[in-house]
Amino acid sequence: MASLASSTTLISSPSSRVFPAKSSLSSPSVSFLRTLSSPSASASLRSGFAQRSSLSSTSRRSFAVKAQADDLPLVGNKAPDFEAEAVFDQEFIKVKLSEYIGKKYVILFFYPLDFTFVCPTEITAFSDRHSEFEKLNTEILGISVDSVFSHLAWVQTDRKSGGLGDLNYPLISDVTKSISKSFGVLIHDQGIALRGLFIIDKQGVIQHSTINNLGIGRSVDETMRTLQALQYIQENPDEVCPAGWKPGEKSMKPDPKLSKEYFSAI
Repeated sequence: MASLASSTTLISSPSSRVFPAKSSLSSPSVSFLRTLSSPSASASLRSGFAQRSSLSSTSRRSFAVKAQADDLPLVGNKAPDFEAEAVFDQEFIKVKLSEYIGKKYVILFFYPLDFTFVCPTEITAFSDRHSEFEKLNTEILGISVDSVFSHLAWVQTDRKSGGLGDLNYPLISDVTKSISKSFGVLIHDQGIALRGLFIIDKQGVIQHSTINNLGIGRSVDETMRTLQALQYIQENPDEVCPAGWKPGEKSMKPDPKLSKEYFSAI
């Protein structure tokens, strides 16, 4: 495993996905069949997703929440940076979150464990639609507390046998659990992460977060819709997106009078 030390850092550009040169690593003989036990209790999550700051007259129309720096990783704050090993294209690479700043949006999603049940349905669903996210200048990153060896063994397992097959994005290893902890999704007494999903914009700010308990899978469609809504309001800062908004549908002006144009049309 000496080649792990020589893994290079992931470099990403807006127009292409550039990953490091592949290491020539033999497949580890790993059989990590695991059973995900249902928790008797889960660690309570901080309740910090309410808007905290009053909107000044200059920022009123942008509706951008500025969270407190000591409340990371609340929506409106910079995402905690990390650098970790990952598996991509059946090779080991390094991923550093901050290298996407100024270049791409990032969908970062946590899942509990490799070789489990709900997890492969989510991971493969995001992979199968990776090209759609790529068109929106967005990279997907999956992450769990498993080792890169477990990730690699799972990728090398056929989907019909409960594996993942080849994926179109990296799976990150958080064996130290430090990343899960910094994003507020770690179940401390079990040492695994809840199903947290974060949409991070090109400035490195968390703009969306959802956290599901272990038995509840997430929706790729809703993640895509939320990303599209985020990109729309960032391109049109004097508008907001009503419930269920999709591209091409009518948006709303965040103004007591101008908003009536939207409500009168529904």
